[in-house]
Amino acid sequence: MPSIYDLKPAFQGLLRPLVKGLARSGVTANQVTVAAMALSLGSGALIALFGSDPVWLLLLPGVLFLRMALNAIDGMLAREHDQKTPLGAVLNELGDVISDAGLYLPLALVPGFSPVLVVLLVLLATLSEMTGVLNQALGGSRRYDGPMGKSDRAFVVGALGLALGMGFSGAGWLNNVLGIVVLLLAWTVANRARHGLAEQAP
Repeated sequence: MPSIYDLKPAFQGLLRPLVKGLARSGVTANQVTVAAMALSLGSGALIALFGSDPVWLLLLPGVLFLRMALNAIDGMLAREHDQKTPLGAVLNELGDVISDAGLYLPLALVPGFSPVLVVLLVLLATLSEMTGVLNQALGGSRRYDGPMGKSDRAFVVGALGLALGMGFSGAGWLNNVLGIVVLLLAWTVANRARHGLAEQAP
């Protein structure tokens, strides 16, 4: 199933000169991972406090793009600059789940967003990442199957934040979009489980 994740190699190519500079400066993958998590939690707190004013939702596209860049950077530092550690693997997986929850859950407090759909989005996003890691724990590959992986949901939520922050009314369509994202996340969980089980089959 196509996913924005498929664009990751090209994105990494653009970031590689920056990554080399960071490595030379002594920046570690774990530091970048923690910075991405702090960025998400801090931005989520601002949205929780001030999200009744839609202009604060303009944080979402910029923060989500920067977070995707930081996630790519920490992986490249780990793989290409000999910084892989067990702690880094734990931080990488937990950081994504914590960052998603910290950035997306505050939307339940923003007028116009269905709290039930926001909570379902976060729950299914967490399940999708757990399902991807579970196959790796069983000796297979880390599953990144779509159609609603980490990059895809970041794109959708960022686009929603941009539209609402620029003054577009969410009435009549906002929660329809969230509902579609929830359904696609459920499909993603099923895809990752199915492909993981197929990989484990003798």
